[in-house]
Amino acid sequence: MSGPQVVTPAVLRDWPLAEPGSSKDSSGELLVLGGSASTPGALRLAGEAALRAGAGKLAMATVASTAASLGVAVPEAQVVGLPEDGDGSLAPAAADLAVDRAASTGAVLAGPGLMDPEHASSLLASVLPRLEVAVVLDALGTCYLTDHPEGLHHLDGRAVVTANPVEVARMSGREELADDDELLEAAVGLAARCRAVVLAGAATKYVAAPDGRTWAIAGGGPGLGVSGSGDVQAGIVAGLLVRGEEPVKAAVWGAHVHARAGEQLAGRVGQVGYLARELPEAVSAVLLALR
Repeated sequence: MSGPQVVTPAVLRDWPLAEPGSSKDSSGELLVLGGSASTPGALRLAGEAALRAGAGKLAMATVASTAASLGVAVPEAQVVGLPEDGDGSLAPAAADLAVDRAASTGAVLAGPGLMDPEHASSLLASVLPRLEVAVVLDALGTCYLTDHPEGLHHLDGRAVVTANPVEVARMSGREELADDDELLEAAVGLAARCRAVVLAGAATKYVAAPDGRTWAIAGGGPGLGVSGSGDVQAGIVAGLLVRGEEPVKAAVWGAHVHARAGEQLAGRVGQVGYLARELPEAVSAVLLALR
């Protein structure tokens, strides 16, 4: 396997994003599915990042008990309250409603804020096989692929998986990944097996396409290890995907923009100490600098 292409601003300027649409409808609508009674903030982080990345319209589907407060926190979005179980997680009955709402969107980001691996896998097994739109699978949503490695094949490559090294190891059937070489190898195997683009990593991020192409995105700094940062990255990728970019470009650009947003905040606040909710606001400035 040849080494990954190192992503720089010059590389991205030679692979530019399409000009955004002139209306919110032409920029596409994203549905973010996830959350629980105790984790509504994950959807807010992902949704706001998607809007900053250029999504035209945003809908969020989560447990009914937090829907109203989430709608106030993100007034730009439609929030759909779904049935929940006694633990404050999305109930099985939520699946049909989520599929119905997803039918009119351009993409679905599934996984932010889900709290239990078994529950996440079971819920998404009732949702993802029935979707015909592009999908970004994030966080514990990736447990679905651990149990159903062929579960995104029907999307014909219109899927991105965003995962940390622990999640990549789990999906690959390994106890752990010793270093970046093993992470890249696992991401390549996962992309081929699942027929989806895989964005994985921490200090260095890797993007692997199903056809074996790979990219490396360095930087970002330790501050990106803060809680909620992964939700922001998934939202950036989903926002680029729903505005019309191909999955691999959305993943490469999304990883780079996330890293540079972290560096911008580090320059103002310090290497650590900023909050994930501060990252989305930096996204627009990073995208502008890359034009």
